[in-house]
Amino acid sequence: MDLTSFMKKYADQISGQYIEYNKTLSVIIIPVAGNRFQTVMGNIKQSSLYNRKVITFTSKVCPINDLIDFKMLLEQTAFFNYCRFVISENYLQIEAVSSLDGAAEDDIKEMLQEVANIADQYEMKLTGADIH
Repeated sequence: MDLTSFMKKYADQISGQYIEYNKTLSVIIIPVAGNRFQTVMGNIKQSSLYNRKVITFTSKVCPINDLIDFKMLLEQTAFFNYCRFVISENYLQIEAVSSLDGAAEDDIKEMLQEVANIADQYEMKLTGADIH
């Protein structure tokens, strides 16, 4: 899959915005409910576990703090189709991962939307604000 052309095309379809950093890293700003937007980063990298290229989509939720109920977040992950919570660089983030080879475009679109929607939902739930 050519991530760059796919992300550009998808951003146009949803009236979002596309930003390319390089051939393996790009950002799409996705419209979500309430006239808000959520930034989702797409990154192609080599999976050392499976020895193949994967696409990782991530979106920041909020900075880590002692008030976050991590048990509740872990329990909520059971209801997601593609996503999981991760902690990276002191931020709670939403992440979805797919194999690069054989990834269906419709599945990737669903992953992007789920990442954006869940990140936005939990950002509002945990912070009460639209910060990302």
